[in-house]
Amino acid sequence: MHRPTLDDTTLADLVADATTAPSMHNAQPWKFRYTRGDRTLTLLADLDRALPEADPATRALHVGCGAALLNLRVSAAHHGLDTDITLLPEPSAPAELAAVRLSDRPDTPRTPDDELLAALHPMLRERHTSRYPFEDRAIPEDVRTQLAEAARTEGVDFTFLAPPHLQTVLELIRDAEGYDRGDPAREAEQKRWTRDTQTDAPVDGIPDYAFGPRDASGQATTRDFAGTDFLPGRARVPFEKTPQLALLSTAEDHPVDWLRAGQALERVLLTATLHEVSTSFATQPIEWPDLRWLLRDPVFGSGNAQMIIRLGYGPTGPHTPRRPPGQVLTIEP
Repeated sequence: MHRPTLDDTTLADLVADATTAPSMHNAQPWKFRYTRGDRTLTLLADLDRALPEADPATRALHVGCGAALLNLRVSAAHHGLDTDITLLPEPSAPAELAAVRLSDRPDTPRTPDDELLAALHPMLRERHTSRYPFEDRAIPEDVRTQLAEAARTEGVDFTFLAPPHLQTVLELIRDAEGYDRGDPAREAEQKRWTRDTQTDAPVDGIPDYAFGPRDASGQATTRDFAGTDFLPGRARVPFEKTPQLALLSTAEDHPVDWLRAGQALERVLLTATLHEVSTSFATQPIEWPDLRWLLRDPVFGSGNAQMIIRLGYGPTGPHTPRRPPGQVLTIEP
């Protein structure tokens, strides 16, 4: 049976939606290849955008690409397309992270998960990383449950941290931030991915307007993209006294687990946005092997930390730039 190919407008929409995903330093380490003959969109790692100092194993690269894959699934559900996904389809080509075969289904009713994914579509462009203070207001238990279920749907564990584990993780975040500032190579790598918008019209990286203010107490959990630089006029304000942090973790720690973690991460972030909960990240200790293992649950001592998420009520954060589909998508017959 003949199946018409996707039109270029829909294809560009799918990729544009996928690339709203977060990635470490907003490096956007992804490319997409569409093959018209079998209607397959392949997600590839763009290793030219890897971060060898902070992410030598490309774990974070895979997590970011996994987040883009979840967005692609959301967009496909919104467009009424079915997706048949294979993770790491070619063992001999590790940069091929996922093959997504797209098909129409005019006579097939949506599954409940399709409905859930489609409902998240408006959140793709509402979700922004917020490096601003949040209110000292607890996230309700029913919202916490929905966030955990969002991660569990992708086979990943999501747990809000409670004392004394929370205090331990906060200390590890501050230790790691100090490690970063004391490592000239990491500091230089981070600086390469910051953008001065007075002289730049960026399509990637972290623009200076998204740095957020400094914490007046020096205890903020978010990464300070100003590093050791002083930015004139940058505000110093108090942040929340007790951050609400959650740990995203997987049973195993291989590239396929990192991709699943990325999908779970984005599903959690979009679900949080749906409930008007703002989010940011505190990945610094995950990037140091001697600190990462200390993030494990102190009771069960299991799981591999893939992301620390800060959640709360406050500014959503500004939009950060993305490369247009024409820069990340190639089309083959």
